[in-house]
Amino acid sequence: MLTDGLFFDTLRQGLGTATLISLPILTVALVTGLVIGLFQALTSIQEMTLTFVPKLAAIVVVFWMTMNFMTHTLVAFFDGQILPLIAGGS
Repeated sequence: MLTDGLFFDTLRQGLGTATLISLPILTVALVTGLVIGLFQALTSIQEMTLTFVPKLAAIVVVFWMTMNFMTHTLVAFFDGQILPLIAGGS
C-alpha cells in the first residue's frame, strides 16, 4: 500500500535524480553563457546568434558525453525505487 510518506520519499528521490542528471548540462549552459556575455560586454558585439549557437553546441557536446551517466542513473533509480513499488514491495 502506498502511504503518503512513501509517496513523498519517492518523489523527493525522483527530484534529486532529475537534478543530478540535469546538473552537467545546466552548468555548461551557465558557464558558456557567462563567458559569451563577458566577451560581448568587452567587445560591444550584441549579436543574438553569438549567444545561442555556442551555448547550443556546448549543451549538445555535454549531453553526448554524459548520456551514459544519465542513462545508468535513470535505470538505477527505476530498478531500485519504482519497480519495487510497482511489484508491491516497499
